[in-house]
Amino acid sequence: MPLRAFRIAYDGTDYYGYQRQPDVPTVEDAIFDALRALGVLESDADKPDGYAAAGRTDAGVSALAQTIAFEAPDWLTPRALNAELPAGVRAWASADAPDGFHATHHASRREYTYHLYAPADDSPGLDTPPIDDERFRTACGALSGTHDVHNLTPDDHNTERSLTLSAARDGDYLVITASAGGFARELVRRLVSLAREIGTGESPRAKLDRVFDPEPLPGPEGIAPAPPEPLVLTDVVYPDLTFEIDADAAASARAVFDRRRIDRRTGARVAGQVADGMR
Repeated sequence: MPLRAFRIAYDGTDYYGYQRQPDVPTVEDAIFDALRALGVLESDADKPDGYAAAGRTDAGVSALAQTIAFEAPDWLTPRALNAELPAGVRAWASADAPDGFHATHHASRREYTYHLYAPADDSPGLDTPPIDDERFRTACGALSGTHDVHNLTPDDHNTERSLTLSAARDGDYLVITASAGGFARELVRRLVSLAREIGTGESPRAKLDRVFDPEPLPGPEGIAPAPPEPLVLTDVVYPDLTFEIDADAAASARAVFDRRRIDRRTGARVAGQVADGMR
């Protein structure tokens, strides 16, 4: 069968990451269960022939453009795949892939977006000093470029990366965009943590240089990853693929995520009423 690539969107808060793990729900498990239900994957098969995914998002991280590819029958459209996927995992576009295509190795660029709650002044529930946007953007500029990021990931090899990090103000949020050919584990979340430390004044500007030193940071100076829930895999670029949006599949996916947006706004109002009632 020919290789086909699919764009997959998902709400990562329901899952313990993308990649399969024993005894916990993952996005990859949901996809393989759907393929088995559709008869595309044999019940005793480990994974589809030719299968690969663009990346392994952490527990709690969501995606707009996770990309998978495998040998698929012609009838397997995004709409058909969605018939067996859970609501929080939606296929919405597909592309024919050339022989030998690999969804991990043939991606030329990946992009993540982080939505950092960062009001410019003191705000209820904010347990850190307010962020200075100019300092935060200065940190993003210093963290961009080619660096050995061994102090910003638990990975212990292949840690040199060429990064672009930027931030734009959107109301009470700083929307941070990180792009690179590939990302080490937890890298984006630790970049956000470090830029936030600089932006609030909790750490000096010199720490930006220290983090790229060959020596490991001592424990007290280590950089913990920011929470995963505000992070989204927003794009994966493949120069040789042209994705076609499945209109029906995309419409159903928008409906699912619009509903979740309303549910979470409602939850925020409820939590706000409880918090405000105790002031």
